[in-house]
Amino acid sequence: MSVAKVTEIIASSPKSFDDAVANGIERASKTLKGITGAWVTDQKVTVENDKITEYRVVMRVTFVLDG
Repeated sequence: MSVAKVTEIIASSPKSFDDAVANGIERASKTLKGITGAWVTDQKVTVENDKITEYRVVMRVTFVLDG
């Protein structure tokens, strides 16, 4: 039997929402082992001078706890 945990993270990118998700998973995997999935719960952009400068996502990341 395995037990999983869900943690919420916020990640960003100057390029796109997809890149923000990839950045978040890449960074989370340095600390969390056994990541099995993630879902985006919120998206936001930062706007300066009428241009998008940053894409942000809030994600819930699921990972399996060690033995």
